[in-house]
Amino acid sequence: MSEHAALAERFQAHRDRLRAVAYRMLGSAGEADDAVQEAWLRLTRADPARIYSLEAWLRTVVSRVCLDMLRARAARREDPLGWHSPVQAEDGDPEHEAELVDSVGRAMLVVLDALGPAERVAFVLHDVFAVPFDQIAAVVDRSPDAAKKLASRARRRVRGAPAAPPAELAAQRRVVEAFLAAARDRDLDALLAVLAPGVVRPAEAAALAPGRPRTVTDAAAVAREMQMFGRRARYAAPALVGGAAGAVLAPHGRLLLALAVTVRDGRVAAYEMIADPGRLRALDITVLDDRHPPRPA
Repeated sequence: MSEHAALAERFQAHRDRLRAVAYRMLGSAGEADDAVQEAWLRLTRADPARIYSLEAWLRTVVSRVCLDMLRARAARREDPLGWHSPVQAEDGDPEHEAELVDSVGRAMLVVLDALGPAERVAFVLHDVFAVPFDQIAAVVDRSPDAAKKLASRARRRVRGAPAAPPAELAAQRRVVEAFLAAARDRDLDALLAVLAPGVVRPAEAAALAPGRPRTVTDAAAVAREMQMFGRRARYAAPALVGGAAGAVLAPHGRLLLALAVTVRDGRVAAYEMIADPGRLRALDITVLDDRHPPRPA
């Protein structure tokens, strides 16, 4: 076996892990593949004899590439959340969408997208992949203490500060999840069961198709609207919105719409559809995802 072939074989053994790191940092399958490919190109130009740990070397390179990509993304786009009107957004690639959601979690991607590049890299490396802070420091070009502070600041954003006691928040979440499930299934009876009779649905113009009313107050009308919305509901996930249980609509992890839900007596009493980019940026959105609990500091 040639030296190049042997190196390629060693690299291939780490490819899936590297892609997982890049995926969580970038929230994009295509960009993750680009970052991994760039790591391979840099490896071919390096001296393998001087690499003590190939795994650590490759992870550092991929992380630095991702950090540069995140910084470039933040610098070039006018809207940090990659906003497009929910009524105009394309469905995208369902296979990539499912892969992204399964591996990361939609609400987690939304919160990560709101973090600064260095915060995002530090959080993903430490809290998701258990990389020590001395190694993270080399990636973000900070001291280990500064890297720890970056991850800690990101962790506070991810965890959030619930405005309700745990039991009340759990009850709210169950209602929101039932609401989203009924919308996905376009089940009119299930929607009517979870909506309070006097439910109120205010919405910003950007969140609505042309001609739709800004406010709907009749439960039957709200349920019919959610039936039509059902095609988009597969992109929705529960999240803390302003400290209370709500939902985010985020194709490919990019926030398009937030639902600020009010729950009373076990039913949805109101929900506001927020789509204005400025308001979305200002919202306190945090993760409600039991599959990926943050690691302790």
